[in-house]
Formats: sequence, structure tokens, C-alpha cells
Amino acid sequence: MRAPRHLAGRRHRAGGWKVTVAEDGGTLAPRRPAGAGHPATGAGRGRDRGAADRLVRDVHLDRDPGQDDDGEDARRPGLSTRRYPIGLEPVGEQVTEISTATSKSAASRKFVAMTETALADLLSKDLSGLDLVALMIDGVHFAETCCVVALGIDMDGNKHPLALVEGATEIATLVTGLLVDLRERGLDVTRPMLVGLDGSKALRKAVLDVLDRPVIQRCQLHKIRNVKDRLPERLRSSVGRKMTDSYHAASALEAEAALVALAKELDRTHPGAATSLREGLEETLTVLRLGVPPTLARTLRSTTNAIESMISVCREYATNVKRWRDGQMALRWCAAGMVEAGKQFRRVNGNLHLPTLRTALERHFSESVAPIVHNDQENAA
Repeated sequence: MRAPRHLAGRRHRAGGWKVTVAEDGGTLAPRRPAGAGHPATGAGRGRDRGAADRLVRDVHLDRDPGQDDDGEDARRPGLSTRRYPIGLEPVGEQVTEISTATSKSAASRKFVAMTETALADLLSKDLSGLDLVALMIDGVHFAETCCVVALGIDMDGNKHPLALVEGATEIATLVTGLLVDLRERGLDVTRPMLVGLDGSKALRKAVLDVLDRPVIQRCQLHKIRNVKDRLPERLRSSVGRKMTDSYHAASALEAEAALVALAKELDRTHPGAATSLREGLEETLTVLRLGVPPTLARTLRSTTNAIESMISVCREYATNVKRWRDGQMALRWCAAGMVEAGKQFRRVNGNLHLPTLRTALERHFSESVAPIVHNDQENAA
């Protein structure tokens, strides 16, 4: 007995093709009319050509489900994955009932995929086109994980997220590897560059080993914190205020004199704080010594100012993270925050003075290298 026609073939009775449609953070799966043909190949196109054309016109089949072009809906700030569906645009009760990919697990998977891409792009970005005048390196913490972050400032005053690695700035091999990676990705390390550091000796050594002409500026905020940590609570406020006033002196000589006097004062009662204050004191005054104008110096005297403003964007998005599983998770979140912050960056305050800074850096090295004088008479003797 011959089988009924509707039991076989592509266009069986009341049949159709299953189509996945992206719709504001979720996916829909309507039935494509049988006569419309296959959504990708067009095979099986039948009588309902008009319906097919309308469906193809209204549905973008090459769009990734659940993501806008910038992936914004997958990482709505302050919205946990459990509450992800309420952040979607209203599309009607009937559409909501048949939509998929809006669960907490689907939202989490989408964000993991997006942040993995952001991390890979950040760590592989070509840096050969950058003309950096300043480089900031600091460590930031996510729960128990520490990440070392590098941020560059070019001659136009634009900030550029450069690199990210898990670990602490006290690990010499780690920070050396970070700087070597920047060089291998095309960063010009032959130009004079102001390098802001948090005070780590390992990081300082790595900078001197990898960069050709670095001028180191120790973070003043880190120095103040280190000194205050060695003082009783009753003295922290007054000593911190004295150090801040000294760092805002009119010249490096005035600032150094005030800080040395403060260290002598602390010698009698709190020698540990005095020792911490003297350690690397000259490098905390580099910006003053170079004659950088106050508007630009406000940005350059501390790694915390520039880097923390960038990481604060990441912390805003990560506010609902309750469990940091491992270092890779911290790297992904940090990379996502750095990329997102890069879209919001403004030029640094005092950017018009950056050519003056470059000139001062060049002069610093020309004065530091003593000329070689050949004494012909002495050689002859």
C-alpha cells in the first residue's frame, strides 16, 4: 500500500523548518513554513514564497543568540544572572513564554564566552602603533586573587589598557614576563618613558631590565599608606596630611626637605615608619623633579588614580559575584572591565603638557649620561 504523501518528504503536511531567532537577550524557535524552504540553503522552497521573503527579511539568521553586537545585554551592570530575565526588553507575554536562553545558566555561559574573548583580545592586541609617554603598573585584588595591570598613556593623553596577568608585583619572573610580552607585541621600549610603580622592588628591577630608558615614579599614595600602616591610629591622620602637603610643594627640593624632617621626627618614636618613609624617597618626587605642571602631575604622581578608575568599572559589573572560583575567573572579569573602561576613557587632565613631559624625559637622560672626554696628552703619556 502506498504511503500517504504527507508522511514523507521535506514539505510534509503542517510541517516546516525549525528556526532560531535572537530576541533581546534570548532566543525564539518558531516554525518556518514548509513552503518557505530551508532557512540557510533555500532548499524546498514551495508555493509560499511571500511568507519566506517576509521571514528572511525580519529575522537575522547570522546573529548570535542572546547578544547584541557589543554583548551589552549579557553583562547588564548590577544585574545578577538569577535576575537576568527581568532586564530584558518587554516583547509580549506570548513571545516570552516560548523564548529560551534567558535562564541564569544561559546568561552565565554567554558572559563567560564573552569575557574569554575580551581577555584573549586584550593579551594579543598589537601595540606597535602606540607612542607612550607614561606607563602605569599596579596590582589589583579580586577576593583572594591579585592581578597585575598595565595601563599606557600616549602623547595625545589617551589611556590604553595594555596587559593583565595573575599574580603579585613582588614576583620578579611574573612582572618581567609581562613587560617582555609588551615588547614582543610591538611596544617601543626605546623611547624615554615615565613608569609609575607601586614600590615593589621586583617590579622596579623588571622595568630597568626590559625598558631601555625608563624614569621611575613611585606611587605617592602607596608610600603614604605604607608609612601609616606602621603608625598607631592616633598619628595616621596627621602624618598622612603632612606627607600629602609635602608632595604638593612647589619644588622637589622643598618636598624632600619636608619629608626628611618628618622622618627625623618619627625616628624617635616610630623608627619603622621613618625607615619606610626614607625608602625610595627620591623616586616619589620624580614628577616634581621633572617640572611637570600640577594638572598633569595629579595624574602621574600615583598609579592608583589612573588604574583604580579603570578597575572601578570592572568592580561595578562584578558587584553581584559572590564566589570567585579561581584566578582565570578574576582575569576574565578584570579583562572585561578594562575593555569596557577603554570605551569610556577621556584624555588625562593636563594632556596639553605631555610634549613638555617628553622633553623633560629626554633632558633627564641627556644630563644623566656624562660625555666621554678623551685626553690625548694623557693617552700619549
